[in-house]
Amino acid sequence: MAIYFANASWLAPSPEGRPLLLAHRGVHQLYDRAGLDKESCTATRIFPPTNRLLENTIPSIAASFDRGADILEIDIHPTRDGDFAVFHDWTLDCRTNGTGVTRDHSMPELKALDIGWGYTADGGKSYPFRGEGIGMMPSLSEILEAFPDRRFLLNIKSRSSREAEQLFAYLTAHDIDIGRQIMVYGHERPIRVWRELTSDGWAFSKASLKSCTIAYAKLGWSGSVPSECKDGVIAVPIAWRNFYWGWPNRFLQRMSASNTQVILLGDVQSENGAPGITDPADLAAIPHGFRGIIWTDSIEEVGPAWKKLRPGTDHATSAGN
Repeated sequence: MAIYFANASWLAPSPEGRPLLLAHRGVHQLYDRAGLDKESCTATRIFPPTNRLLENTIPSIAASFDRGADILEIDIHPTRDGDFAVFHDWTLDCRTNGTGVTRDHSMPELKALDIGWGYTADGGKSYPFRGEGIGMMPSLSEILEAFPDRRFLLNIKSRSSREAEQLFAYLTAHDIDIGRQIMVYGHERPIRVWRELTSDGWAFSKASLKSCTIAYAKLGWSGSVPSECKDGVIAVPIAWRNFYWGWPNRFLQRMSASNTQVILLGDVQSENGAPGITDPADLAAIPHGFRGIIWTDSIEEVGPAWKKLRPGTDHATSAGN
């Protein structure tokens, strides 16, 4: 009985605030996640295209903000000539007509590639984006200059602490206001160094997110927030929300008090498959006053649906719990 009352949502005040919509990869080609692993080439698994946009490109990013995104997640790689390329894959072989490790190339070499080369929805019978992606791989500076008033979550793709130093120097050289415009996530090593370099912005590692989520599942019944979560991030797959101790009001109250950012995700299908929300019907489960992050893999559907579901609700201007 004590555990019940300690976690009774109705005994906690309703949250007050507004969410942030985070567009993972922006408007892009969705793909079949069944059997997905770290070696899968997702460009060969796309569904029949419903748009002509490719992830991590300026047209895709513009479309994402137009459809309601507050934050855009993009993937970055340092290049051989000291730039940063915006591209998802560690290697070029899956999506492009190039080969080799992405970061082993210069930015002009990457610009010469067709990033739409490898996309197919019918097992290779047709390639609907070939010829449309030539010159479309942007540098990070191009994106930040094109969208100077927008926020980005940068995914550091390597485990090198040196990469955090490179990124910090790069952003500083380009006069980027890190606290206002930049959020970062990735492996624990570069994220640790990033935090040492700047107290601005918001940063988390994938390992810290996982450890907080697991620790709360084990200890949340007690009413306390594990040390792994404080000043950190917790993931809540929307279908599993009711299994989180105190959901929604008591849970959100605890996370706010411990300065823990709440990220709502879609259906977790495998160890390597934790997509953002893609089904607008899932939005009805989000409590009023939620002021965390709604992570979506389909901003073109979720953004307009959220605006329709909660008319007059402007998005927040900073990440909050």
